[in-house]
Amino acid sequence: MSARIVVAPDSFKGSAGAAVIADAIAEGWRRTRPDDELALLPMADGGEGTVEAFLTAVPGARERTVVVDGPDGRPVSARWALLPAAPDAPGGTAVVEVAQTSGLDLLEQLLPFDAHTRGLGQAIGAALDEGVSRILVGLGGSATNDGGAGALAALGARFTVATGAAASDGNAGLAAIAAIDLSGLRPLPAGGVVLLTDVRSPLLGERGAARVFGPQKGASPSDVEELDRNLAAFVRVLAENDPAVTALSDRPGAGAAGGTGFGLTVWGATIRPGADEVADRIGLQDALRDADLVITGEGRYDEQTSEGKVAAHVAALAHEAGVPVALVAGLATIDPAGFTDHVELTALAGSAAASLADTAGWARRAGEVLAQRWSR
Repeated sequence: MSARIVVAPDSFKGSAGAAVIADAIAEGWRRTRPDDELALLPMADGGEGTVEAFLTAVPGARERTVVVDGPDGRPVSARWALLPAAPDAPGGTAVVEVAQTSGLDLLEQLLPFDAHTRGLGQAIGAALDEGVSRILVGLGGSATNDGGAGALAALGARFTVATGAAASDGNAGLAAIAAIDLSGLRPLPAGGVVLLTDVRSPLLGERGAARVFGPQKGASPSDVEELDRNLAAFVRVLAENDPAVTALSDRPGAGAAGGTGFGLTVWGATIRPGADEVADRIGLQDALRDADLVITGEGRYDEQTSEGKVAAHVAALAHEAGVPVALVAGLATIDPAGFTDHVELTALAGSAAASLADTAGWARRAGEVLAQRWSR
């Protein structure tokens, strides 16, 4: 008897996108159970691959490209997705990624003080020019620590130093800002702007953008302290015009993308767990209603998975629907509790290096193994 299998993995960061992983798992599954019906819904949580997930899973989604200033000022071609019109978004919905415009992978060398989000603001501006009703912004994978100042500047904000000249881009420029004028900011689209993230860090302090994420962007311990001080200076100047800004800096997710979560909430955006929003938009819950099994996955299954990452969210939705769920992970550092079965690519391949050398191939093998072991 045939079964219906939903395949909804995240990307395996640095090795394969979610759509590639979903295709590979499905191909492996079909080798053993060719008569089963498979629904492929690659997922994302706001990080790298969010645009691709929407383009793959949403019927009628169209790809757009725009050339923007990358995080080091060099031009980059960024992809974004235009989702079809809907009753609550007659002009369509745009999906934009920080990783595409201001991401770590766009740098030749790490620039913790100079990398900026101006390109993100330019991509958002391109979506506004298209006339969209709503914008979703994925905040994962950034190279920046500028508090979203670059994005705000591209959207019409003015940040000036004591002489009246424009402040320089990046975190380093924040400390010199003497005056801020937000009157020229472009209005939000009618349906608003939603920021997608799996990060719950506030902007400042021990759990903030600089201390938690600065090191992976090239910051030394002393750099981290300076990055945090510069972000705090940015908040103080903004708060001179609007004291409520200080509370925005404390919100969970304000520290996402080097503080871009904070900067865009100053514009009026809202923050939502990325996996929740993506699952809603691609219809994952509807797909689970008549599913016999759901397979999810991620590159590294660890303590952070439960903090809003894709595998944990898909598993929670599956449990609510009464559907068993299996996990494919590049590596699992903790016991995958709650899954009916799981496969590690590292174990299949014999080493992490071997699994990374052919992630799609080993994901295909994982799908085959799961199909061989599964029974209703």
